[in-house]
Amino acid sequence: MTTQDVTLSLPAPLYQKLKARAEQTQRSIEAEVLDALVASVSVSDRLPSDLEASLAQLTYLNDAALWQAARSTMLPEQSEHLEELHLKQQREGLSAQEQAENQKLLALYRETILVRARAAVLLKQRGYDMSDPAVVAPLP
Repeated sequence: MTTQDVTLSLPAPLYQKLKARAEQTQRSIEAEVLDALVASVSVSDRLPSDLEASLAQLTYLNDAALWQAARSTMLPEQSEHLEELHLKQQREGLSAQEQAENQKLLALYRETILVRARAAVLLKQRGYDMSDPAVVAPLP
């Protein structure tokens, strides 16, 4: 990926906030500014705006909250119901109501995966080792 240099003049209060965040996360001010810009720019034109906003807000969470997001899962009842619908769809097909439930649960599953992935990326950027799958596995 090619990059372009940009020079910005920031208001002092904003600069101080970015500097404090950089010190807290042991990163450069440039990295903090870049994260803020990435969070404010569309992740994908195909994502619903509420999901896009949720993903962007992850940037501002502290490490503990990011770890919680990285370990988030669907409720067991939701996962089980999604699996039941999937199996039924393969066996005999789904009614219109079941298809709607299936689509809703699939959307929730995708959102959960996107949140977990974005949280993991942010934690990695903050210096955490994400190579061990047990690190981001859901807590018991």
